[in-house]
Amino acid sequence: MRIKGVLIRQIKTIQNGGLPAIGRLLYRVTRGFCLILLLVPVSMPLFILMRLIRPWLLIRLNPISSSRLGHFAGNTELYLCERDAGLNAPNQSYIDLSFYADILVCNKQLGRMWRRHLNIWPAWLLEPVFQLNQIFRGGAVHEVGNNTNSDRDVNNLLEKTAPHLCFTLQEEAKGKAGLERLGVPVGAKFICLIGRDSAYLRTMVNPGGNFEYHNYRDVDIDNFILAAETLAGLGYYVIRMGTTVKAEIGSTNPKVIDYAMGDLRSDFMDVYLGASCFFCISVGSGFDAIPTMFRRPVCYVNMLPIGYLFTFLKDAIAICKKHWLVSEQRWLSLREIFERGLGFCQDSMDYQAQNVEVRENTPEEIRALVLEMVARLNSDWESMPEDDSLQRRFLERYPVNARDKYGNRPIHGKVNLRYGAEFLRDNPAWLT
Repeated sequence: MRIKGVLIRQIKTIQNGGLPAIGRLLYRVTRGFCLILLLVPVSMPLFILMRLIRPWLLIRLNPISSSRLGHFAGNTELYLCERDAGLNAPNQSYIDLSFYADILVCNKQLGRMWRRHLNIWPAWLLEPVFQLNQIFRGGAVHEVGNNTNSDRDVNNLLEKTAPHLCFTLQEEAKGKAGLERLGVPVGAKFICLIGRDSAYLRTMVNPGGNFEYHNYRDVDIDNFILAAETLAGLGYYVIRMGTTVKAEIGSTNPKVIDYAMGDLRSDFMDVYLGASCFFCISVGSGFDAIPTMFRRPVCYVNMLPIGYLFTFLKDAIAICKKHWLVSEQRWLSLREIFERGLGFCQDSMDYQAQNVEVRENTPEEIRALVLEMVARLNSDWESMPEDDSLQRRFLERYPVNARDKYGNRPIHGKVNLRYGAEFLRDNPAWLT
């Protein structure tokens, strides 16, 4: 038995958030071995059967990350894309059996829709088998692996395939009725807006958990009011999304709808709105995986870490938070951000250790990017003579060949995303 190997794998599969790292490790390992001990009369025969029939039928186990919407939607959609493309597929007859790896299923509607495409078995039955498989040698072939912990479309499969999920006729009718209750007329275009704060993780994922390491990603939702009301003036409805949020958005415009703070929010409407929006404004929060999996465009603002931009997404544009070097009272350039190792930092303490403050995009910068998105989607965008040159300079300084430090996997595929044109025009020093 390879106990050391089990621990290493458990460390690699622990999700971010909630308990401190050692606590998450002990919880997952303890839970797994307790399940094995309690259910060994059932799990051991299934494990033995799985190993015995391998020459004729390979059974692969697929733990689905279900507690965080971004992974529940994004990872699972990419798994299906890979399956359709014949990637990560064995050279023999096989069947994949999935189970929810987390106690919490963050969106029940999405869970119902996944069951239409996946063989989802009870976790109490499959997780002990999964744990046993990790203990005994030769188990790797029985795991789906590869994309299990990644929502990075490095093979650009999203632009080559159609969405796997769709709504039934009854669900479509329910969604249209829900839009009318929100005040969105039939046929009107609407835009989803998702900010980020710590309320969801603290309330839903792990109440009382310490998420200060994620603070560098938080935003002030009121910085989006200017952009939202500008869109409303153009005739669009803007729907502020979120399961649990700290504060309402401070707009009285009737076309800016704070769905997150109202009593019409539901798991179903979360999915329906994300799937049906004209585009989504996001800070790189979990919800934007919904519009992404339904191939809706995403406009990213205040993104961090900058090295993890979703460069592979078609029809996506972005700007990131800015890095202020406190000791010298100046902005860091793009090159300096990566030279200092800040381009991939995922902990607030890493920025503080280098005396760097990450500062949000201004309301004017957000509005400019949003208007660029509207113009591009409506085929009204007019480029300035220097725009293509600025984009090339950005890509020359951006590590498109970077690999993940944990699994040594590529982070980027073919680059489709464009950096905000007006931001690059207004900040030439950022590229020097």
